[in-house]
Amino acid sequence: MKLPSPWLLAILFIVSLHTVAGGEKPSACQCSRMDPKNRKNCGFPGISSEQCFASGCCFDTQVPGVPWCFTPLPKQASEECVMEVKARVNCGYPGIPLETCKERGCCFDDHIPQVPWCFRPIPVNDCHY
Repeated sequence: MKLPSPWLLAILFIVSLHTVAGGEKPSACQCSRMDPKNRKNCGFPGISSEQCFASGCCFDTQVPGVPWCFTPLPKQASEECVMEVKARVNCGYPGIPLETCKERGCCFDDHIPQVPWCFRPIPVNDCHY
């Protein structure tokens, strides 16, 4: 049995990355607010920024020794609410309802236990590629 060529395997890998990630380029906040030491590899050696973004991943070559193509932070309802959990500054109290949190002008995400669910937003003008 003849094995497929390396080029065919590389193309199939790129197509599968694109399909899995949906091919939507992440926002600047989803990428720049990620602590470099927390980056999870999302590409392959030699991937270009175009290939990385087409896969729905972030690309940043400024920090040596960490993945340059990496998984973005999760999307939020507002870009001001995109941040790592450790960056959350509490804006409420345990069990605060979504409505009360929003009335305070804060972000709400109750998917992770033991962290603030109601937290202060961060201005988006500090996000950059």
